[in-house]
Formats: sequence, structure tokens, C-alpha cells
Amino acid sequence: MQISVAIPLLNEDESLPELEAWIRRVMEKHQFSYEIIMVDDGSTDRSWEVIEELCQQNPNVKGIKFRRNYGKSAGLSTAFAAAQGDVVITMDADLQDSPDEIPELYRMITEDGFDLVSGWKKKRYDPLSKTIPTKLYNAVTRQISGIQLHDFNCGLKAYKKAVVKSIEVYGEMHRYIPVIAKWAGFKKIGEKVVQHQERKYGVTKFGLGRFINGPLDLLSITFVGRFGKRPMHFMGTLGTLSFIIGFCIIAYLSFMWLFFEGYGMTARPIFYFGILTLIIGTQLFATGFLAELVVRSGVNKNIYHIEKEVGT
Repeated sequence: MQISVAIPLLNEDESLPELEAWIRRVMEKHQFSYEIIMVDDGSTDRSWEVIEELCQQNPNVKGIKFRRNYGKSAGLSTAFAAAQGDVVITMDADLQDSPDEIPELYRMITEDGFDLVSGWKKKRYDPLSKTIPTKLYNAVTRQISGIQLHDFNCGLKAYKKAVVKSIEVYGEMHRYIPVIAKWAGFKKIGEKVVQHQERKYGVTKFGLGRFINGPLDLLSITFVGRFGKRPMHFMGTLGTLSFIIGFCIIAYLSFMWLFFEGYGMTARPIFYFGILTLIIGTQLFATGFLAELVVRSGVNKNIYHIEKEVGT
């Protein structure tokens, strides 16, 4: 199979028939072998009923339904696990991403040799309350990750199959999949200017929580990318350095107290600073050791309760 189209969705029953028909037209025009994987992230409208109808009309459509809302990352992770295509295309279900971009995205992966191609919505139809934070996050992410993309959070992306089978997407890390892919060793990351459509149905899922979650997720993925497989190297180094500083301070004060009569060791503020750095150093070292044990245990983060599947 050439292409898997992964579509996580929440309450998009009005747009799904039009989106499926649009994708089908593009695929048939270019004679692609394909599948469409729609992951219903706990919708409360008729989205699942619509997916079931589409599966009956088009055998290339597959549906997965969660028991409750887990978030976009969960939807993408589950779709990635089910995808069978050589190239995996992700897009949002709100019709703001154009399926007409699929052939060129596919070509960039298969012919140009990119591991991942991210869409860039150069001209957006979103309100300022969404575009301004997006520009800020993109600038910060470029600076920290070293990946020169203009739109990290664009839903329209293309991946080699090996990429989606090698990365873990959980929490709200979908915003930083290019960063995750880079840390996994997939460094040939490209960008393509894509069309951005105005929302035709439903309402945006953008929330104020993104202002807080975005920077925290970026810090988390940066740390995990660099030290996720070796947390002791980070925590242990900081802990050892802190412990040595504290030990040197206490050793110096103890020497002065022993050999100089009347030297008030405990009356000096630096004494308490030394004790503090000793404690912090010990705690950091212990945290790194415990984190190393957790990493070695291989805990599976991607446990989502699927209620129904159709067409899979």
C-alpha cells in the first residue's frame, strides 16, 4: 500500500463525508493505493455513525473509536500503529487541510528522500488569538530544536512509514513530532507551503490550556530527547556537582571549627547553604537512579481504551 491517511477527530460529523470524498477523488485521480484511518477521539455528536457509513461505502476507510476523549496525540499514536502505507499523511478533519496537497507530499517523501515533510500554512484564516501564540511557539521551538520549520503544529504532514513506527507520541506531544523524529534519528525534515482553508463546519478545539501546555511540552520533549535513555547522565551529573560543592563547604567549615578556637561554624549562613547543596545533590542523584530504573523497565505509555473498530 502506498499511502495511509491518518485523521484524528473530535465532533466533526458534518465535515467527514466531504473530506472522505475529497481524499477519494485525489487518490483515484493519481491511482494511489491507500487507506483512510479515522480515529474518533470520544466524539459526542454523530461522528462515529458517519464513520461507519463511510466504511460501508468505501472499503479503504477504517475507523477506530475511543471510549473517551484522550487528545490528538492519542489519536495520532493509534493511527500510526494501525497504518500500513509506505507513506503516512496526517491531516485534521475540519477541512482546513487540503487533500490536494497529498500527491506532492508523497513525492517529496518517495523521490526527494525526506523522512518527514511538514506543511506550512503561510496564509492562515485563524483569529489572532491563535496565530500570535503559534508564531511565538514556532520561533522558540526553532531556537531550541535547531529544526528550521515555520509551522511545527500544522496538522498536514507526511512521514516515511519507518518514522511513525519508531516514535512515541503521547500527552500533547503532537505539536512537536518533528522534534521527536529528529531525536529518533530522522534528520531529513522538509517543509512545504500548503493551502489553509477557512473552517466550514463546527468550532475550533483551540483552548487556553495550550498557552501553558505548549512550553511545558517543549521542555519535556527536549529533555526526553537528550536524556530520555540516560537520565542518570543528567541528574547524576547535577547531583554529584551539588554534593561536591556542599561537601567542600562543610569540610572547610569543619576544619576552621576544629583548628581555630571560637570559630562559629553554625552561625554562618554558608553552613546552611552547604547543608542544602548536600541534600539537593543526594536527591538529584537518587532521582536519576530511579529514572534509570524506570527507563530500563520499558513502561508503555500508549495505553488507550478503544471501544470500537470498523474496517480494520
